[in-house]
Amino acid sequence: MRRLSGQDRTRWRATSSRSFRTFFFTELAESTSGQATIEAAVLLPTLMLVIALLVQPVCIIYTRAAMRSAAAEAARAIATDYDGDLSDCRSYVLRRLEAVPDVPLFHSGGASDWSISLSRGGRDVNVEVVGHVRPLPLLGVALAAFSESDGKGIVLRESLREEVRPSWIRGTYGDWQRLWA
Repeated sequence: MRRLSGQDRTRWRATSSRSFRTFFFTELAESTSGQATIEAAVLLPTLMLVIALLVQPVCIIYTRAAMRSAAAEAARAIATDYDGDLSDCRSYVLRRLEAVPDVPLFHSGGASDWSISLSRGGRDVNVEVVGHVRPLPLLGVALAAFSESDGKGIVLRESLREEVRPSWIRGTYGDWQRLWA
């Protein structure tokens, strides 16, 4: 192997440092070209947009899961309601829906925006919870094209129909209460 002189070593360092400059890695050299600033100016807004597009569906899925859970809990509460007045069950659903943050990404309009429909007929219970969400502008256009929307935003609707008393159980709920009282 030949030993490099001082001038050859300087030339080798200069050419090798240029050859290691890549898109993501810039070695410190005598002159900086500002490549990292350009990369950051392009990558940071793109990265933020990707994160926002990934977070928005998660927020909507969380809201729908909370709505579905509140509807299921309401069905159980309606099944054991003894006085026939479902206003206490409605307030129970509203209390469960307080788990959803009142932020437009999750739910817009506050507690007054929730529309809750409760009904009981014989052995079946029907629960419907409706709310609105205002997604980010880019995703909002896509969601508005594929889902129901109105002036308040994208409509989120969860409906639940449950048979709370199987057909093999005879008598009414009042009969069962008297039996065990």
